[in-house]
Amino acid sequence: MRTTVGIVGGGPAGLLLARLLHRAGIGCVVLEGRSRAHVERRQRAGMLEPGTVDALRECGAADRLDAEGLPHRGIELRFERERHHIDFSALTGGRGVMIYPQTEIVKDLIALQLADGPPLLFEAEALAVENPLSDAPAVRFVHEGRERALRCAYVVGCDGGRGISRAAFPAGTFRTYAHDYPYSWLGILADVPPSGRELVYARGATGFALHSMRSRTVSRLYLQVPNGTVADDWPDERIWDELAARFAVDGDWRLDRGPVTAKSVTSLRSRVHEPMRHGRLLLAGDAAHIVPPTGAKGLNLAVSDVRVLARGLIELHRGGSSQLLDRYSQLCLDRVWQATRFSYDMTRMLHAQPDGDVFDHRIQLARLRRLTTSRPAAAELAANYTGLPIGR
Repeated sequence: MRTTVGIVGGGPAGLLLARLLHRAGIGCVVLEGRSRAHVERRQRAGMLEPGTVDALRECGAADRLDAEGLPHRGIELRFERERHHIDFSALTGGRGVMIYPQTEIVKDLIALQLADGPPLLFEAEALAVENPLSDAPAVRFVHEGRERALRCAYVVGCDGGRGISRAAFPAGTFRTYAHDYPYSWLGILADVPPSGRELVYARGATGFALHSMRSRTVSRLYLQVPNGTVADDWPDERIWDELAARFAVDGDWRLDRGPVTAKSVTSLRSRVHEPMRHGRLLLAGDAAHIVPPTGAKGLNLAVSDVRVLARGLIELHRGGSSQLLDRYSQLCLDRVWQATRFSYDMTRMLHAQPDGDVFDHRIQLARLRRLTTSRPAAAELAANYTGLPIGR
């Protein structure tokens, strides 16, 4: 089996790259180890930067997004029982964000791929990337009980932090920078309309809480919990009570409750793999970097990787120049490190530190107060949250 670009991983990064390459006339094949049903129900991010929305529109995958997505002008910060609105649009010259679930993005891209795109193989387990330093790398995989090889000019690993693509980098050719946070998120999906029009980030007396949404009728909420927490140890009523306490403000706002349809615990960590290229093997998305979800950067970083990579491959295909492709790793890592720094700062500012003291708590409040009283500080937050520009 031969193609120009072999893509390992059928999540949003791999599917979007396949769509962009297909529209540019570049052959590719996507190998996804899980079933279509599994991929389409994975709960992930839901906040899209303008650049992510632009990329989905560019590849013809934004019809439902434009019809059903929820534009947001900003976010709300809560602490000390106070409410503070950060108006992104006013601070960035009109930029905002869009709420549209990653699960729906994946469904939209899969539908397009199966309708008129290049091959997309589900339940195709990738085993190894071979000969990445040659001009003819290959991906060994198993599909329908048979081991096969996908031979290509380039391999793109979009298979996450535990995939086989990153493992193909030999020892001594890369470095991984890592940080693990001393707390996790307990997240729920609930069949109840959001209690507000925008995302709410709260620094409550007992820790962090986030009020988000997936649609006009479905809310997504998170609580800071200790590492090792088991979701089933938290009954629904306990979750709602703790959320209400952390979101509490002086005034008439209240948290609406509804049936909880999903519950999970997510550990928080930062990982950056440098470089993002080894010969003709290139990494994108979670295969190269992971950030805590506090800054809503994970999906958006994956899309920015793909946009740079697609431009580089198209430039090579059409004009024979590898200049942009050769700069792929550095261009992406510059933005990745800024997003990693932003996510770290947001996480440290909003979460109760298990080993912290009163001094740490007062520093957190000082940071929050600065954001809500200083226009330059708020503008810096808004610029990072809505997405820094992609380098050239």
